[in-house]
Parts: sequence; structure tokens; C-alpha cells
Amino acid sequence: MASQPANQLPILYNDLQPLSSQTHATWKTRTTSEAPFLSTVHAVPILVDEFVSAQRFFPIVFSLGDNPVPLALMGLNEGVNVFVDDKGVLLNPTYVPAYLRRYPYMLARLDQGADSLSLCFDPTTDMLGDFEEGNPLFDGDKPSQTTEAIMKFCEEFEMGAQRTAAFMEELNKTDLLIDGEVSIQLNDQTQPSIYRGFKMVDETKFREMRGDDLRKFNQNGILQLVMAHLFSLPLSRELYLRQLDQGKGPTPAPLENPQTVEA
Repeated sequence: MASQPANQLPILYNDLQPLSSQTHATWKTRTTSEAPFLSTVHAVPILVDEFVSAQRFFPIVFSLGDNPVPLALMGLNEGVNVFVDDKGVLLNPTYVPAYLRRYPYMLARLDQGADSLSLCFDPTTDMLGDFEEGNPLFDGDKPSQTTEAIMKFCEEFEMGAQRTAAFMEELNKTDLLIDGEVSIQLNDQTQPSIYRGFKMVDETKFREMRGDDLRKFNQNGILQLVMAHLFSLPLSRELYLRQLDQGKGPTPAPLENPQTVEA
């Protein structure tokens, strides 16, 4: 349901190329309301900074694997996104995760031995190029104001990613993450639809936390983040109903001995 891709490039990115004042001196960037690539993306990474805003729109879960990350579910099945149409246009006003707003740019270390990160972009995108219209990326050999703003956003994203990694480290230390399950049954259904393939906080163990662990969670803000995650899980039922309305029916996937969240 929400597994993290195993390839070296982050989700959405097909390739990475450094932005250069020499190679891309005349290039411009342009905005678009269409993102066709997003129509088949059912889960995107989110930062802890976004939990409070995102929990109003998406179930927040955690990916499988040794290094889980927080994910905003935009659909319950692989290849299903109920928030956009086939052209990637938003169907309704909704919160757009920073990960999506950052694309097609990102900061990357071009040399493993380098100390600094470089502003890169996905060259397969049509959002920047040698266009007649758009916002210039360079002013002579200097970054334009547009590029400076892009760089600032990417830097803020990286700082948020560090805070998110610290949050995940604390969750792992307390061994709160378990395999999860969502069970959804409508009145006219004889059998529930079961969704698995993600991790979630063990609510029972979380409620039983005492002493130093609970005090630490409260002081460093983790308590609020965990609550936002748990409060968001019932939204899986709304995603399920949207899938039915859009003709994108459920296909449960097997997983042994998960905890169940009734939605």
C-alpha cells in the first residue's frame, strides 16, 4: 500500500542534472496546473513540519523497510491518486505537500566527497527550458530572484528533512512502529476491504508510555506529531469512498499479523 521505492532516485525524479549559468543561461521556468506524472502516485513523502496541515486531508502513515519515512496517502492502491484527474489537475482545493511543490528541483551532492549541495533539476520535466515565456533562471552569470527563491525553498526542505529524520529516529528508539492494517466496510458490503503494506504507531503502546519517554515526547513536540498521525488514519475511509466514486476499486494486498485500525 505504501512501500518506499527502492531505486536510487527519489520518487517522481527520472534523472538529475545540475543547474548551470553556462549551460542554462537562457533558460526560463514556468508554472503549470497539470502534472500528469502525479495521477499514478498514491503516496508522497511529507515532512514533520507538515503533519498538522496534512492530517486534515491525507492519512499519514510510514513506509516499510529498515528506514521508514512519513507518507501522505493520496490513494489506497498502487497507481491511484484520488486528488487529481488523469492530467494531474487538482480536483478540489487541498494541501499540496512540500515534496510536490519542490519538484522538479532538489539539492543534491554531486560528488560524494563534496561538502556542499548543488541545485539540480529533473531534465525530463517540461517546467523549465529555453522558452520564450517564463521567469529567467539567471541574470547574467548570477542566479535570478526566481532561482534564489527556489534555492531557499530547497534549503528549507532539507532542514525539514533533517527534523523528520530526527523524529523517525526517536520513534525507532521507542519501538513504537508496527505493521498496520486498515479495514473498511460499507453497509452494503458483506466483507471488509483490507489494506496493508505500511507502518503505523502502536496506539496501545503509545497510550501506555510513562515517565521520561512521555515527558521527552511532550517537550520536543513528538507527542503532537504522533497524535496528528493517529488522528489522520480515519481519513482512509474517505479515500476509499473517493476511489469508488472515481471507478478505481480496491485491491487488498496480503500481510501477516498487522494491527487493525477500524476506519
